[in-house]
Amino acid sequence: MATPELVREPPTLRTNWLLGTLVGTLRDPLGMMTNAYAECGSAMRSRMGPPGIGVDLVSFFDPDAVAHIVDNPTYQTYRKDSRFYQQFSELLGDGLLTAQGETWKRQRRIIQPVFTARVVDSYASVMNVEAQSVVDGWRRSGVAEIDVGDEMMAATLRIIARLFFGEDAEEMIGVVRSSFPILGRAALTRGALPTAPPLRWPLPGNRRIVAARQDLFGLCDRIIARRRRAADPGDDLIGRLIAARDDHGDALSDIEIRDQLMIFLLAGHETTSTALTFALWLLGHHDTEQQQVRDEVGRLDSNPSASDFQQLAFTTMVLKEAMRLYPSAPILNRIAARDDVIDGYRVRRGQMVLFSPWVMHRRADLWPDPLKFDPLRFTPENEATRHRLAWMPFAHGPRGCIGQRFAMLESAVVLANVIAAFQIRSDTTELSLGSDLTLQLREPIHCALIPLEK
Repeated sequence: MATPELVREPPTLRTNWLLGTLVGTLRDPLGMMTNAYAECGSAMRSRMGPPGIGVDLVSFFDPDAVAHIVDNPTYQTYRKDSRFYQQFSELLGDGLLTAQGETWKRQRRIIQPVFTARVVDSYASVMNVEAQSVVDGWRRSGVAEIDVGDEMMAATLRIIARLFFGEDAEEMIGVVRSSFPILGRAALTRGALPTAPPLRWPLPGNRRIVAARQDLFGLCDRIIARRRRAADPGDDLIGRLIAARDDHGDALSDIEIRDQLMIFLLAGHETTSTALTFALWLLGHHDTEQQQVRDEVGRLDSNPSASDFQQLAFTTMVLKEAMRLYPSAPILNRIAARDDVIDGYRVRRGQMVLFSPWVMHRRADLWPDPLKFDPLRFTPENEATRHRLAWMPFAHGPRGCIGQRFAMLESAVVLANVIAAFQIRSDTTELSLGSDLTLQLREPIHCALIPLEK
């Protein structure tokens, strides 16, 4: 904690005098954060929206400062109470991502057993079957080129739907693909605006948002009710959440189960598909690393276990490097619940506090030659010498991602199957990126598939 005479305001970002960072947040949030770091350094203050009604922001780009925000015990000072999280909660429910205080602690306590290593590892065989089905489908169709973002989104959604919804998977897939893009963009837009029209107002945009939410919530509610009535709720995620109890015997309500499913659907297919999309694109430009992955995967037996996939050391390094360069959650935020000081900078109660894996993952002092694709950054020796928060695609601390093991396993399974079956080539050199709830491709990435002999 800095002494009072050393406490200072963060440098102020030069922005539009009227709207502050609002236009940049909506048009190019990644560019805005990159420019903020270049102009202001490890901390900056800005305003999003007009004077008097805009949001007062302070941003930190240093791992030690971010540790203060996300780690014990100070993480409780920084709550998920921003307009972004409020809008997310309104649109997709109050699950683990947005719940606060005792509600969050109770949910986490009940759900934690569903994501133990033993349970997650038991999903490997289903993941592998579904991944094999994807590459077999490409082989049969003779497809020569794919939109890798679309294909990875479809593949990871299929895996998640099978694991989460079992026999109800097909019904859920179509609704998720039509609803999530509408709700994700709405959460960003409504969260960035100083005020947003209540969803009950019958505006055209509101009608689309409400219809998408009703489609998603309604289907989940029907599936949960059907499982409740069944003698055996099943061993997929819905069944496990219905059966889950904490040490006091507390269970989740149907609404709580639905809200958790919304979070897990988003995290389990959008974020994982992001990692896979960029891993394949990067390998499509780096033949040597692609062959190293293929050689490593070639040593797997015909029925690999979760442990086998987790021991694919170089494949895991490739995935981690893809997540470094292209983190699925590039900008995160909190609200300060009280006055505080971080790294000598004043933080005021009620300020929105931003931190950015996108920026921290590209800091040259943390990652030499930061734009270079180099999986060997993630050898055990190199990881041991780095700040523990220099790489944080899953956030960190008590509010970090409960599904990190699941995401890494799913990513390794899909990548292994694709690289074993095809040589990947990509002519796409320039990427057009944006961000709503997650990192988004504004233009497709095309990759050529060259079948390999089985």
